[in-house]
Amino acid sequence: MTKAYAAQSATTQLGPFTFERRTVGPNDVQFEILYCGVCHSDLHQVRNEWKGTIYPIVPGHEIVGRVSAVGEQVTKFKTGDLAAVGCLVDSCRDCDNCKRGLEQFCRNGAIGTYNGKDKHTGGVTYGGYSKQMVVDEAFALQVSDKLPLETVAPLLCAGITTYSPLRHWKVGKGHKVAVLGLGGLGHMAVKFAASFGAEVTVLSTSP
Repeated sequence: MTKAYAAQSATTQLGPFTFERRTVGPNDVQFEILYCGVCHSDLHQVRNEWKGTIYPIVPGHEIVGRVSAVGEQVTKFKTGDLAAVGCLVDSCRDCDNCKRGLEQFCRNGAIGTYNGKDKHTGGVTYGGYSKQMVVDEAFALQVSDKLPLETVAPLLCAGITTYSPLRHWKVGKGHKVAVLGLGGLGHMAVKFAASFGAEVTVLSTSP
């Protein structure tokens, strides 16, 4: 059994919850969760503000942990490695977007780390506010043991959400970047853009 924190309804607080993770399949990585960030989308989902929340819900999609078991066909990880998971744990893998590495735009429906339909178990996916994770290695990222893991976790959502467009538009020296708001994502965007050599301005409605 995996221990976790879950919300039972849109109006209840998170509380202790236990559930069964699936057994480790041929392509799966199991890891013990060491850190999980708190994203505001977790709150939206818990409160059913985006509608469609399936209760009980175990949030969390900024996850870092240490690998405790691997399937026999896994090539990216071995026991003891560090692994991380963001907001997706699966997709159809067959559509044109999946084959281009754009699983988030899967035409048949990407599967969220939590509150998604788990195609392996037929149940619901549960996230990182828990003790352990089992995920296909294709949706797990390798993490260097030289990094402070507590600061790596937020990179799995707030980090990649801002890093990706900056890289897509090839932001660098000579560019000017405006960041709207200095929140969880905004401060990441400022750090990335500045480190890429851009001139950065933060736009805000508050002093």
